[in-house]
Parts: sequence; structure tokens; C-alpha cells
Amino acid sequence: MTPELVALATGHRESRWTADLTASDARARDAYAGRRVLVIGGAGSIGSATVRALLAYAPAALHVVDQNENGLAEVARDIRGAAMAAAAVDVRLMPLDYGAAVTRRFLDAAGPYDAVLHFAALKHVRSEKDPASVLQMLDTNVVKQARLLSWLAEAGTPARYFAVSTDKAADPVNFMGASKRLMEQLLFTGAPLGGAVVTSARFANVAFSAGSLLESWSARIAKRQPLAVPRDTRRYFVSLDEAAAICLLAATAIPAGHVAVPRLTVETDLRELAPIAEGFVRAAGYATAWYDDEAEARGAVAREAARGAWPVLRTPRDTDGEKAEETFVGAHEAAVEVGLSQLRAVPQPGADAATLREVLATLSRWIDDSSVRADKGAIAACVRRVVPEFAPQASGKSLDDRV
Repeated sequence: MTPELVALATGHRESRWTADLTASDARARDAYAGRRVLVIGGAGSIGSATVRALLAYAPAALHVVDQNENGLAEVARDIRGAAMAAAAVDVRLMPLDYGAAVTRRFLDAAGPYDAVLHFAALKHVRSEKDPASVLQMLDTNVVKQARLLSWLAEAGTPARYFAVSTDKAADPVNFMGASKRLMEQLLFTGAPLGGAVVTSARFANVAFSAGSLLESWSARIAKRQPLAVPRDTRRYFVSLDEAAAICLLAATAIPAGHVAVPRLTVETDLRELAPIAEGFVRAAGYATAWYDDEAEARGAVAREAARGAWPVLRTPRDTDGEKAEETFVGAHEAAVEVGLSQLRAVPQPGADAATLREVLATLSRWIDDSSVRADKGAIAACVRRVVPEFAPQASGKSLDDRV
């Protein structure tokens, strides 16, 4: 994606976190230079951007685990094509399920690690369709991570462990946000990795990241389909490079037991989606033709294209789990200063350890034994034992039913 379109989405041409990265350079070099680093979920948009950023610190080893073998292939091409890694760096790109026993076999053979950064997740609200998909989300985002933490503790505790969260974890209204809030509680309850510095980060939408609405617009034009944008919707956006910077800063420059949050403001950083869509269509060589009916928008592509325009469908903002506004700090949380100009952090006291164990055991039983019945209400009630602020918003409408 062009820098101009990314700037249109974020509102900034330069990274807002460059100064903080520069100020934290010594800490980052101490954490990664000559160290052994493991990245879980490193083939996705944020994970691969962070892999590229990590290589600048010349780690001794950088091992990447991800089930997306196509994504891993692109990471390999990117690293080699841009000569990012020195010959001495042990780079391994492993197509593994991070929660499967084969990953434990790999960790036993390739570990221990000095730092672990975790990005693997089911991250789309649209994925929570029924009990099976919700349990898969909780398995990927929480249960497997609990398993990984125990394996790392046995194989040799890393000095640092970072796992990415989401703004949707603050007062969650959907299972995706609740699963990430439960993950935060997992990280910060007790000491799952002994004396390791354990941190996380919540941040905004990553402009044009894989699977995002903005990224989908290119495919819509290529396939001669209308674009879609939810009406009257504003969102916070960061670029891929900014996302990697936030993750590196959260992993190295904030205190243990904290979740980093970006210092973004409504006045300067909250972006309306409609003008971004108009700018994208203009960059593709078309004028914008607005539609409010899906069938009309689909049927208008050829006609509008012939006159140099492209149909863009305005959709209602009324699907399941949709927040009116994005927030990074929950109603019962408070962000504190951590010496960075563009990041603050939210202290995390953790949950009751016994209750957390019971919740994980219940979720594991539902995941592993299909004969044990569980509906979405029961799953939500289970999660609320550790995430009491979880308030599911169900409208009965799904993004899968929209363009």
C-alpha cells in the first residue's frame, strides 16, 4: 500500500513512535542484540512487521512459529530479498500450531529463548458465529497460550514475554475482546513465567493489514465489486511500522505487569472511514458513487466504471459486538505514565488464581470433549467469572451478511 494512502488512514506521514523508539534504543539493544528471540504468530501483518523490526537489532537467533505457511514464505522472501538478516543470525521459520505438542518438541530442541513475542490470535469479531467458533477463538487466544507458558517455564524461562492484546479488551462487548481480556488476566495472574518481565499492548486498527476492511478494498476493485464502508464511523488507525514500534516498546520499555496503550486523541487521531474510502477510490483512478442499497451497488459496477466512478456502499453500523466508540482503557482502569511520549500503560493486578484455573479447566473440557454441551450463554458466563465487565452485544446481524 502506498505511503499516501496509509497517511490518509492514520492522519500522519511519519511514525508517531519514532522518538520513543530512539529514546529506548539502548534498552531494546540490550533485550535483543545477540539474544535468542522467539516470535509466535510472526507471519501475520503485525507479527511480520515486528520480525522485520527485530532483525535491525541483530539477534543471535530469530525463530518464527506460525501455521500460515504462505505467510512464512513471504517473510522468508522479504528477509532475504532485503538482506535484513546477517549471515550469522539463526533464522528459522516454522509452520507449526503453537499450541500443539509438536511445538513443545521444537521448543525442547531449539530453546531456551531470551525473549518471546506472541501475536497468534483469532482477531475478527465476525469469527464468533456459534459455540464451536467461540471455543476455537478461546482455544487459540487463551488456552493454547496457557499451555505455551507452561512449556516455556519448563524449557527455560525467557527474560521477557510479550503478547499483543486489543482495544476491544477494554470493557469488552464481544467474545474476541473478552478472549483477549481473559488472555491479559492469564498473563498477569501469579507468575506464569517466574521472574520474566511480562507485558502486553492494546492498540488501534492497523491500516491495510491483512483481513482488514481497508485491505479488502483492493480486492473489491480487482474483482469488480462495490466497496463497503460503515456509515458515520470513526476509528483510530496506526501503520504497520507504527504497530511494530508499539509492540517493541511494550515488550522492552514498560514495566512488568502493565498493558501499553497509545496516546491517541479524538481531536487529532480519530479518523472517519468515509473520506478514507473516497481517497482510496480516487487513488485507483475513480470518482466515488455512493449507494445505500447493496443490490443496487452490486449492479452498478459496470455502469459507474464506464463513467469513471466506482460504487461505494454505506452500511449500517448494527452488527454483533459493535462498539459505538473505540477505547483503550476500561471504566475501572487507569493509565499511568511510563516515561514515553506516545505510550502510557495500564497496571494489571491480575485475577483470582484459583478462579482462573477453574475457568481454563472448564474451557479446556468444552474444547476437547464435544459431548459436553455448551452454548454461547454458558461460555459467556464462564468467561465473566474472570472478566466480569464482559457485556455481549448481540444484534442478530453479522458482518458475514454484508459486502
